[in-house]
Amino acid sequence: MHDFKKLNIWKRGVDLVTEIYQITSQYPESEKFGLINQIRRCSVSVPSNIAEGSGRKSDKEFRQFLSIAMGSLCELETQLVISKNLNFINSEQKEVITSEIHEIQKMIRVFGESLESKSLNTNI
Repeated sequence: MHDFKKLNIWKRGVDLVTEIYQITSQYPESEKFGLINQIRRCSVSVPSNIAEGSGRKSDKEFRQFLSIAMGSLCELETQLVISKNLNFINSEQKEVITSEIHEIQKMIRVFGESLESKSLNTNI
C-alpha cells in the first residue's frame, strides 16, 4: 500500500482538477449538465483512481487503477478538443492543459512500470 498524498502523480492530478474547475466555470451555463459536468467528472477521476488504487492490497490492483486514470486523461483531452472547437476555450488554454495531461500520463506510465518491475523482482 502507498500513501497517495505523497505521490506526485496524485498531487499533479489534484492541481489539474483545480485548473479544470476554474476554466469550466467560464463555459456557457447551457453546458452545466453537458460538457462541464463530463469534463469535471473525468478530471476528478484521475486523482481519485490514483488514491483508490494506492489503498489496494497489491501493486497489480494499483496498476489497474492507474490504467483507469490514464483512460480518464485521454477522455479529458478529447473533451478539451471539443471545447476548443466550440470556442469555449482558446488555443492557449487547450495547449497548457493538454501539456499537463501529457506530463501526468508520462508520470503514471513510469510509476506503473516501477510497480511492475518491483512485482517482477519479488517473484524471482
